[in-house]
Amino acid sequence: MPLTALDFQQARIKQVLFKSRLRSVLYGVRVPEQELFDMRHNALAQWLLTVARPHFGARPEVVTLERTVQQQLEAGRALVAQYQRGQMEEARAGLEKINAFATQIEALLQHLEKGELVN
Repeated sequence: MPLTALDFQQARIKQVLFKSRLRSVLYGVRVPEQELFDMRHNALAQWLLTVARPHFGARPEVVTLERTVQQQLEAGRALVAQYQRGQMEEARAGLEKINAFATQIEALLQHLEKGELVN
């Protein structure tokens, strides 16, 4: 069964949710949760494991997407550690790195989606 635009929209929402939660932590609104940075518990990583991987298998785009999400989670964890060491402004400035990962993730999702919806 082919994936729909809604399936890809769900992935995008999960990405926005991650960024929002991370931003909330770095601005002191939310307590950091280790699950946020864990591939087994992160919502976008779960989408990759339960939707993208079963559908697309080990296509290069999926492998790159998984690696990019993992790198984003590691970068987010590092920003929270920086924040907890009292380097709040530096951690907040590091959100640009998260935005760069988000841009890469979006490009990969678009590539998968374009191929899926054309077929």
